[in-house]
Amino acid sequence: MSKTHEIKVTKRELQRKGASRRLRHAGVIPAIVYGGNAEPVAISLDHNEIWLAQQNEWFYSSILALNLDGQVQKVLLRDLQRHPYKQLIMHLDFQRVNENEALTASVPLHFINEDTSPAGKAADVVVTHELKEVTITCLPKDLPESIEVDLAELNAGDIVYLSNIKLPKGVEIPALALGKDHDDAIVTAKHGKEDVADAEEAPAAE
Repeated sequence: MSKTHEIKVTKRELQRKGASRRLRHAGVIPAIVYGGNAEPVAISLDHNEIWLAQQNEWFYSSILALNLDGQVQKVLLRDLQRHPYKQLIMHLDFQRVNENEALTASVPLHFINEDTSPAGKAADVVVTHELKEVTITCLPKDLPESIEVDLAELNAGDIVYLSNIKLPKGVEIPALALGKDHDDAIVTAKHGKEDVADAEEAPAAE
């Protein structure tokens, strides 16, 4: 289960783009909270605090508690807009979380024991992480900040699929319910020389 992180916010009136620009110049990020049975609410957040927070994985995959004058609303980050070249966050979208309803979220995959695995210790084997995150469904109380994938037994030629992930209790991968075609590879271990050999044996294009 992920930890709930609290962030202080301020309510603001919905205004034109010029007002949002003035907020950014003042070191404040405009944002919106939507979803659930309530109307959307416009809020603002301290840019420096959010800039530091968004450098952590938990900011994208954890339940966030927005504290508005002592009233806490639990949400998930759904969109973050950055300036194309400045170190500046332009806007944030948050979705309200219902403790009794399953949610869908993307969480990072953490690969462990790769270096000590047979494939990891072999000089001629290339281990590739095909996916860095996975989309899951679960109740908010079961949302993990990340999911570990143990590669201790990884051998040359092995392929690790979504269905091989050991999921925390209460967590599911919705893609797996769609059939084998959606059971994507997340890790492959191949001999580095294989690609070269295949390229040499392949007939030249006419």
